[in-house]
Amino acid sequence: MCVGVPAKVIEINGFTALVDVMGSQMNVGIIFVPEVKIGDYVIVHAGQAMSIIDEEYAKESMEEWRKIADAWAD
Repeated sequence: MCVGVPAKVIEINGFTALVDVMGSQMNVGIIFVPEVKIGDYVIVHAGQAMSIIDEEYAKESMEEWRKIADAWAD
């Protein structure tokens, strides 16, 4: 099973993008989503943006990830 996390694209530099994942920023590859734009949300897996997702789905998914992270911290 593969797990991907939602991220918001902040900046694009060639074949990479700076994304925000729940407050942490990282660079990811965007070769699989060449049409991605700043402000889009993507699913990131293994350092690559795998697909573009809509904002509503991204926010719902981030809420669930936050619940998991909070439960893990307890």
